[in-house]
Amino acid sequence: MKVLCIKMALVILITSSLIIGFKEKTKEKILVENIVVENVLYRSDTLLSRYDEEPDTLEDPIVYEGLTLEELGLKIDNVLNSTLEGYGTTIASKALENGVDPVVAASIILVETGCKWTCSALVRNANNVGGMKASSGRYATFATLEEGLEAFINNLARNYYAKGLTTPEEINTKYATNPNWHNDVYYYVEAIMSS
Repeated sequence: MKVLCIKMALVILITSSLIIGFKEKTKEKILVENIVVENVLYRSDTLLSRYDEEPDTLEDPIVYEGLTLEELGLKIDNVLNSTLEGYGTTIASKALENGVDPVVAASIILVETGCKWTCSALVRNANNVGGMKASSGRYATFATLEEGLEAFINNLARNYYAKGLTTPEEINTKYATNPNWHNDVYYYVEAIMSS
């Protein structure tokens, strides 16, 4: 009987040990699962915060003839001076958003404003970068340079590009009375692309 009691005690001890061990394993498993979940969350938070802090680690998309928007903006900026200095990326992004060739748009601006050197009074006083006229027949005035740039590029998109007039020669037929105006535009296209 003593042996039977010892065997029973041993069975109870082993069983309880297994049960306790199972409970501990279950707790351990839950803990491991929590760690994994926390680790995944931690990693995704780390990636998000790393992206927010270091956007330069991601490659910028090509937007125009092998150039990123920043590179294209810098090329345009290299030719702009005076009042329009530093507006290369603005011109490029507004043109691209509207389906207009950004280099052609910037080149027309340079022809119309003289901003390769000193911008015209029309730019300085009226923020008009394209020699655009109002419905009154007078030159249009814009509250800010950004509004003037946007109006000019919208005009190119709506009244030229949307009608199939996309090259300087084609735009010349409607935009300027000088039949050789497009040659001046091409001069600046070349200046921008080689800068």
